[in-house]
This record gives sequence, C-alpha cells and structure tokens, in this order.
Amino acid sequence: MLSALMKLVSACWRPSPDRYVHTGGSDVVGRQDGLLWYKDTGQHLNGDFSMAVVQANNLLEDQSQIESGSLSSLESGPHGTFVGIYDGHGGPETSRYINDHLFPHLKKFSSEQQTMSADVIRKAYQATEEGFLSLVTKQWSTKPQIAAVGSCCLVGVISGGNLYIANLGDSRAVLGRLVKATGEVAAIQLSAEHNAGIESVRQELQSLHPDDSQIVVLKHSVWRVKGLIQVSRSIGDVYLKKAEFNREPLYAKFRLPDPIRRPILSADPAISLHPLQPHDQFLIFASDGLWEHLSNQEAVDIVHNHPRNGSARRLVKAALQEAAKKREMRYSDLKKIDRGVRRHFHDDITVIVVFLDSHLISRASTNRAPNLSLRGGGVSVPANSLAPYSTHT
Repeated sequence: MLSALMKLVSACWRPSPDRYVHTGGSDVVGRQDGLLWYKDTGQHLNGDFSMAVVQANNLLEDQSQIESGSLSSLESGPHGTFVGIYDGHGGPETSRYINDHLFPHLKKFSSEQQTMSADVIRKAYQATEEGFLSLVTKQWSTKPQIAAVGSCCLVGVISGGNLYIANLGDSRAVLGRLVKATGEVAAIQLSAEHNAGIESVRQELQSLHPDDSQIVVLKHSVWRVKGLIQVSRSIGDVYLKKAEFNREPLYAKFRLPDPIRRPILSADPAISLHPLQPHDQFLIFASDGLWEHLSNQEAVDIVHNHPRNGSARRLVKAALQEAAKKREMRYSDLKKIDRGVRRHFHDDITVIVVFLDSHLISRASTNRAPNLSLRGGGVSVPANSLAPYSTHT
C-alpha cells in the first residue's frame, strides 16, 4: 500500500506520456527515463541549451527553469535568457515557491527600471524571500515544519551582452572558455558559494557572530551552521532567521537552546557581472549534487568533447557513474534503486548547459524571438502567466 502511494506521489512531478510532442525527432517538453527527465536540445535567445534532472529524494527537492525572450513586462524592456537552479533542503516547498515567483519578480523590477542590473536581481531575491516568509507566517499554526524548509538559489541572466550570476548556497555556475593558444576549453567558476565546508565561509560566519562559539560545528565530519545546515545563505530556513519561528510547535531537533538575537543565515545573494567574450563557449549551471562527483574541469571537458545534443544528460550520467564507482557498484544497478533509497548514493541533480552564440548575443536586443519558458521535469509554463503556488505535490 505504501509503495503504491509513493509511486503515485512521485509521478506527480513527471510529465505524462501524452504531453510528449515530437517534431522531426525533437521533443518539446522533454522525455522521461525512470527517475531521469531530460531535454537534450532546445533553443534560447542566445544559442542552444540542454537540460536534465535526476531524482534521488522521495520528493524532488531540486527545481529549475529556463526563460528566454522578454525579461520585462514591457516590450521595450530588456531581452535575454534567465536560468534558475533551486536546490531545496528539508522539503520541496521553498524551491517550488522560488520557481513560481522569482522570475516574475525579476520581470517586475526590470520593467520599473527599464534595464537589467544587479539591483534588479537583488530586489527579485529580496521579494521572493519576503514572499516565502509571508507564506510561512500564514501556515505556521497548521504546518510549522515549513519554517525549517529552505533552498539554495542560483541564477544566471544573459542580457545586453552581459552575464549576471547571482547565488545563495552551493549550487554552481561554470564557464567553458576557449583558450586559443591550445584549442582547449578552460573551466572558470563564476559563482561564489556559501557552504560551511569552505574555510572563508566559516570565517565570515564567525566574524558576524563573534559571541557564538557554536556558530559552525563539525558534525559527522561535515561542517554545519549551528550543527544543522551546511549553507550560510538561502531562501527560507526562517527558523534560523526569525526568533518567533524557532520554538514550539517546530520539532525539537530544529530548535536552538539560546534565543536568536540576529539572523543566523542570510538571503543576500552574491552577484557578479561578466561581459561575455567571443571565446566564451558555454555555461554549466548545476545543483550541488553534480559537483559532489565532478570537478569543474571534468564537467567542461565532457561538454566540450561531445556533441551539444544531450550535454546535460551526459553530465548527469557521468556523475551517477562516479557515485556508483564510489560505492563499488555498477551504474546499471544504481539505476534500479528507487527514489528515497537512492538518496543514500547521490542527491537530486539538476544540470542546465547553455551554449553561447556570439552572433546571437550581439543582436539579442533587436531579436524578438518567441518567449521560451521551461521547467525541469517538463513543466512548460505560458510565458505571460504565473501558476499559483501550492505546497502540495
């Protein structure tokens, strides 16, 4: 009975077979292979893209999206491509909320300022954080555990010949750049990460909380903030940001013995601007599940040394093969393990590979191609609509 119920719940995020539309052998909303969803190739305003998601948790906690075309509610506003990777923890609620709300907020603020900028992106993050806090406040009495759910949030925006990277948590954006002298493609990490396993992150936390000797704790060989969470910045996790949510009826394992005097975690993203160059070949956006098993250069080499078609799926497969190897098992046997149990071998993994066409980028401001809106798992959303957020699967 339980097995049948879990299969029903798991199926909720998967596109049904009748939604697979094929044109000339190419899929529109992606394809499903067990716990793997993938879209091997598609087009965005600035080139091609490839996308793949593999589930490990009972409920998929990774969410993702690619939006291309207008980045504003105004036709005269900025055009380009938006990529989002949202690696949830404690549950899927926060990552789903971000998937529904962050991009509409970005369009709103870019319309107001009639441009794309770091300030627009920062305001979109802030509005999303405030919106999720409002949701937690409304549901606190009936669903207190939502206070302990959060998500990393990695965003890339290509607009006006520039690439903006914004990040909270430990998802990662890596650029593949052609080295003309050798013909090789170098891996350049563009995102700043916020994982307590990084010494500089621990130092930052200790400087912000000089009176708290337990701000970072080594627990089971893993550095954790307050012994609870690995990342120092996130959307959600309000139990570590607001004192009123770190009390009953929240489960005891999340409640801190001392009152919260200041927010322990931050929702302020690290944002950087990168003018794109003709020798910039592609971008890899991926949740931490990929980077646990592949280095930046390994991932870039896989993309560079194979056809564009299926790049994201190829990266996911390479990560799964490495995960199987670490456990001294065959990849074919790993694929047979169902979600939930699969989490003991690897995390949810989301990958979006964005190829860069310098000719398209140079004329993107005048290119009025149809809007693209696609979410990991095959959910295609009308470009000018917003599906209502729900905490249900």
